[in-house]
Amino acid sequence: MVARFMPLTDVAETLSISAAQAYALVRRGELRAIQVGGRGQWRVEVSELEAYIDRAYAETERHTREQQEADSQDVGSA
Repeated sequence: MVARFMPLTDVAETLSISAAQAYALVRRGELRAIQVGGRGQWRVEVSELEAYIDRAYAETERHTREQQEADSQDVGSA
């Protein structure tokens, strides 16, 4: 059986970031998570992590396109 939820430590490992950075993503609302158990352990649904990664790819593509357009305008005006 494949796990539906993963702890922030696994999220951090998957994204190659620190656990503190993974927690910051949750705090800022960039990555949806839930708290479970008596100690309020954070868990991220695998589908939410995949959606976050898809959004990050889309944002990177948008930023890259905008940068390329700005660079081509700089060259055209020189």
